[in-house]
Amino acid sequence: MLNQDLHVHTTWSHDDSAIVPEQTIALIRQVQHARVIGISDHFEHVYARFDDYAAAVRGAGLRLGTEVNGHAWVDDALAIDCDYRIYHCWDLDADYRGLERLLSAGTPVIVAHPNALDTDLDRVPPECLVELNNRYIWRCDWRAFYGPYRKRFRFVLSSDAHQPNWLNQTVARHVADTLDIEETLLFP
Repeated sequence: MLNQDLHVHTTWSHDDSAIVPEQTIALIRQVQHARVIGISDHFEHVYARFDDYAAAVRGAGLRLGTEVNGHAWVDDALAIDCDYRIYHCWDLDADYRGLERLLSAGTPVIVAHPNALDTDLDRVPPECLVELNNRYIWRCDWRAFYGPYRKRFRFVLSSDAHQPNWLNQTVARHVADTLDIEETLLFP
């Protein structure tokens, strides 16, 4: 069993073509692949029904997160109560400013798969957590991309699961072990 997995999607991310109908909150709760599980569906898919979404996630005994797709969604995301936020920080000035605003709320902010979004980690505040996730980690020279930042950031390992068979962190754990990165547990 994994220590934590905070980047898991469900059918609440209804407009994401990678989500399969079986990826329900109930199934993820039943599988219990991690000691601490957080559901972080795409904010733009859940914001109109956020209270229902929050009740479903918390009602299953899971941590409540959401994945915020850049600066355009920051104001709305700051208006909701959740345990943590996962953030798409594209290499845009507005997205780095949005990241600063999310941090000011005091809720943990995890920078999602920065290698896939061309995030400049030199521009990311060290208070942020940086994600190593199974879905995208292999799409770059991860030694060169993450290696120089091993001591600057705290890291979380995630599956970014959109389907039941993605509920693992095998590749992300390999990268963390190779780079001697210690996983940060947000909810010990």
